[in-house]
Amino acid sequence: IAVLAFQVTSGDIEALHKKYKELHPDLLTEDCTDGPLVYHDNDGHHDHETKVLEVYSYYRDEKGGEVDRGTKLRFVQKDSNASSVSIQQPLPGFTPVHAAFDKTCMAAYCDHWVSNVVSRTGFIETLSETLGFTPKVDFNAGVVAAGEAQIESTVTGNDSTFVTDDKEDALVDQSQVYLPINNALSEVGHVHGFLEEIGQGIQHVASRVDDLPKFVQRGNDFRKITGEGFTFLNIPRSYYGVLQVENLKKDCPGLSEVCANGVIECCERSHFISLEGAIDLQLNREELQDYLDKSLSEGDSDVFSEYESIRKPILDSILRSRYVNLFSLLGDSLTADTYLTIVRNKILVDVQGNDLLFQIFTSNVLQRNPGEESPFLEFIQRVCAQSTDGERPITMKAGCGGFGIRNFLTLFLSIEVSKAMLDVKRARAENDMDSLNFAQRKVEIFTDQLKESNPILTGISDAMTEEGIALDEMQRAIAAGDNVAAAAFKEKMEKAANAKTASNEELMVCSSKYNELMKSLRLADASK
Repeated sequence: IAVLAFQVTSGDIEALHKKYKELHPDLLTEDCTDGPLVYHDNDGHHDHETKVLEVYSYYRDEKGGEVDRGTKLRFVQKDSNASSVSIQQPLPGFTPVHAAFDKTCMAAYCDHWVSNVVSRTGFIETLSETLGFTPKVDFNAGVVAAGEAQIESTVTGNDSTFVTDDKEDALVDQSQVYLPINNALSEVGHVHGFLEEIGQGIQHVASRVDDLPKFVQRGNDFRKITGEGFTFLNIPRSYYGVLQVENLKKDCPGLSEVCANGVIECCERSHFISLEGAIDLQLNREELQDYLDKSLSEGDSDVFSEYESIRKPILDSILRSRYVNLFSLLGDSLTADTYLTIVRNKILVDVQGNDLLFQIFTSNVLQRNPGEESPFLEFIQRVCAQSTDGERPITMKAGCGGFGIRNFLTLFLSIEVSKAMLDVKRARAENDMDSLNFAQRKVEIFTDQLKESNPILTGISDAMTEEGIALDEMQRAIAAGDNVAAAAFKEKMEKAANAKTASNEELMVCSSKYNELMKSLRLADASK
């Protein structure tokens, strides 16, 4: 049984029990039907009591039906006599002990917990009626799709008032609770398989860290040394960037089509580029220049002469192609070494306004047998904006950086890509050419969908950011009694909302396209 536990620091746990008793009595666990459990304890300073309320999280189907007893929510509240030491250890009967860790260890703090459920709307309504949670982000039907696999998802949670200008405070704050909720819309894909094999429950737990590239690099190094530890989802190199003529010409004004194609073709004959056009992460400038100087000097003299005249920007562009998609979002805010660390460790990056979100997902954990569905873990770094808006500092809020609007679909696609890549590996090992071709084609379709979806997702993310900023400014203007400014910001907010709707519709068309491609591939394979 999975348990999500929350410490109640404001309000009354008895009032929470009353809400469940009135609205969802069947969700109360058998030992909490008449009220929270009460434990008496002494922390060495005071006698105090701890109240614990446990409820079942979900109904098996629609709200109000049969109860699903697989996952619980636990609420813990200390009384006013509890010491600060006791509050830091909320569970009754436990004594805090000093914990010492290796200096290379990095702390991780709870950020959000994701459920796969049968009735997403039913769970959202239950949380709203009992805890007052409200939806924060919606990914509607057809938006989140990987081939034929489709889901809907909503992020719900409380309304924390936490703000700070201290990075450390933002890292450790636990006042904001986010509970993303998924349901399957198709009978294929990870979420459907999870519900079929395991049932409703926690799909993954996300924890935030101070430096995600360093955190993941440490984990990967540890695994290489010991053979133990996390493995992470495969992210296609095309997510980060590949070498393309368009980017080469953009980075090198005046570069002719002939020279650009000559440079690309020369690189394609080398050992440092993959079939998809991804440049080797270990390649350095000297090696690249030596290779191009020698190879191009043996070919068309005009191409070589033009290359020599603008060698530096050409080399810069080729090396930057390894992370060009990220560079288009972040520019010079990160160093080349940081970009390469992100790509090497397959970290996802998203931007929301002035905030950044770094994400990575482990492969399955607690897996019974290879190939079966199971939970996984997510680690994130929220890089909150610390700039100023005129003379007013932009403070950091709980959940800055959002939930990776762009990366939400990337995660869904990456789960399917990772499965397909495993199928490729198995088929090669078994020398099964039909299965190999089928699996490779699946990888291609998922990767193409990821590439085509990215600019649309950027539009959605930008519109959501503009909508949120306009809403904040409108509320500020209303509070100041400036109706003219409030009306102007309301117009901006509505314009951004319309842009978001249009981009969502465009994404649905894109998803439908790849749904049909994957369906055709599956039917063609079945007919053999």
